[in-house]
This record gives sequence, C-alpha cells and structure tokens, in this order.
Amino acid sequence: MIPRATSKRRTQVATIATLIQKTDGSLEGTLTTLNVTAQIAIVANARKAKENEPDFRIISRKNGFELGAGWNRISQATGAEYVSVSLSAPELGTIYGNIANAPGEDDTKKVIIWNPVN
Repeated sequence: MIPRATSKRRTQVATIATLIQKTDGSLEGTLTTLNVTAQIAIVANARKAKENEPDFRIISRKNGFELGAGWNRISQATGAEYVSVSLSAPELGTIYGNIANAPGEDDTKKVIIWNPVN
C-alpha cells in the first residue's frame, strides 16, 4: 500500500558523493548518480588570481579531466562557512551541491549534498 501524501512538506536530501579529507586538505571520493559513478578529487585552486575564481577544482581521478569547481561561502541564515560546488559533464548536465560533514563523529568524512535548482 502506498502511503497518502500529507500536507506537511518534507525536505529530501540527496547525497551525490562520499569523500574523505586528506591531511593536505584535499578531498577524494566517489561521485554517484543514477547514471554515473566516478572517482573524484577536490583540490585547492592554486592558480586562483581573482576573487570570483573558484577556490577549488573538482577533478576526475580516472583521466584528470576537470568536472567542476567549488567556492567558499558563508550562510546568510547561520553565518556558517561551507563550500558550494558546481559539476558539469555531458553525462551529468550541470549539478549544484554543497559539501557537508557526513553523519557520524569522523570529521574527515564529507559528502556532497545535491542542491537542485528550483
């Protein structure tokens, strides 16, 4: 039996990547969608020269292609710092998300939470 919809709105959170933070601050892990599973690395943008350029580059660990970028942001609601990411490839289209701590006590485990465009 399928439950009936209720009037309360539920927030759905979709994890699209699981990551481990390395000692140098970079992140490595797996991006997983319905059609794509890819090993990725998120590294500091050493060539950043302007304020509007990304703080991070998202790279395919398989072939070194750049899949996206990330920017340091501050939440207007809470003042908390976070990283906003944008991923783009023919197989993906464009996907937006935020890097967050993974559930649990291990601060080295991170996730990318999908942030759908309304």
